[in-house]
Amino acid sequence: MTHREFAFTDQDFQKIRGLIHRCAGISLADSKQELVYSRLARRLRATGIQSFAEYLSVLQKGHEDEWEAFVNSLTTNLTSFFREAHHFKILAEHLLKLGKSQPIHLWCSACSTGEEAYSMAITAVDTFNSFDHPVRITASDLDSHVLASAKGGRFKAEAVQKLGAERAERFFIPDGQGYFKVRPELQRCIEFKRINLQDAAYPIPHKLDGIFCRNVMIYFDKDTQFSILKKFAPLLHAHGLLFAGHSESFYHATAYFKLRGQTVYELINDV
Repeated sequence: MTHREFAFTDQDFQKIRGLIHRCAGISLADSKQELVYSRLARRLRATGIQSFAEYLSVLQKGHEDEWEAFVNSLTTNLTSFFREAHHFKILAEHLLKLGKSQPIHLWCSACSTGEEAYSMAITAVDTFNSFDHPVRITASDLDSHVLASAKGGRFKAEAVQKLGAERAERFFIPDGQGYFKVRPELQRCIEFKRINLQDAAYPIPHKLDGIFCRNVMIYFDKDTQFSILKKFAPLLHAHGLLFAGHSESFYHATAYFKLRGQTVYELINDV
């Protein structure tokens, strides 16, 4: 057995599993025990707490800052620019159909470090061939750390250069230190805010023309997924689209959504 710096029992894991599910809807499989240990052991070192039992006691007393750190530690933030590229072609077609005559509202509901939201913004500029376009994007995440990074809009050079020289030059500014900063004229159409998809209601003030909720539902059980999809439905215009991740399917929510194709869903007509 591998020696551990901190004692970590199956009971500790089960308690953590219950806490993260109640707080964020995340369902942790048995196979995630080592991942949970390695991520939360960093919090024990950072706080000077000597055991998982003590750490859980701190959480259960409702220590707000540590709750946020706990959730941040156990959320996964794998992303890249134009991930699942076919979705952005469909988005561009959708934007063209809607036209420039009225505001177009989109929600990037699990934006992580921002690559997805900025890909949506780039698609809007490319579609209307102008930074002065009607698209407004709400970009949200549960993890406050990655949300701050997304808002900062600073990315490693190799990530930006994969977009090609023309896009890199049009939408980013090199900082001379191996990073690129998003140009303000691209960023101004995005509002970043912290939203927990487990919340009873979402602070989205406008009817939406599209929701990107990709590669996050896989961390939720079916009941949690259904609850979220039920809350998404009334937020969308009748023509609105829901973009899912490549390994996600919402056949258990056919009361609200039907598959349009290529992991893109539309509302059932009578919702």
